[in-house]
Amino acid sequence: MGLNFRKSRPDEPEINLIPFIDVLLVILIFLMLSTTYSKFTELQITLPVADAEKARDRPNEIIVSVASDGRYAVNRKPVDGRSVEVLTAELTAAAAGAANALVIVSADATAAHQSVINVMDAARRAGLARLTFATQSTPGGAAR
Repeated sequence: MGLNFRKSRPDEPEINLIPFIDVLLVILIFLMLSTTYSKFTELQITLPVADAEKARDRPNEIIVSVASDGRYAVNRKPVDGRSVEVLTAELTAAAAGAANALVIVSADATAAHQSVINVMDAARRAGLARLTFATQSTPGGAAR
């Protein structure tokens, strides 16, 4: 008669790691998204301050003014209409004979964003690659 010394050992509990990995992935995705959005919300823009005297010695300037209600003026001459095509024709006429002209966008602070985009689009269509924005110099030189 053989003695059975081996006791029947109950099955050891097995740790299931799949739910743990799922939770970790959800936390990881949440952290990735929240850090990306916090970069956008914490974006602080400091507008440049320019010295108005230094801007005077640039030749071949085309100044495009954008009023708060969306009206345009090229070199202080009002533009009839607000379409990109009309603005392109005015910029092409203003740039005639001026090699490598610089377009200066002088937009009102309350002007629509689309109005400024239209000026940039018209300058690109007119073949004027050099474009800058007019800034306001503050007394004392501190940025607003």
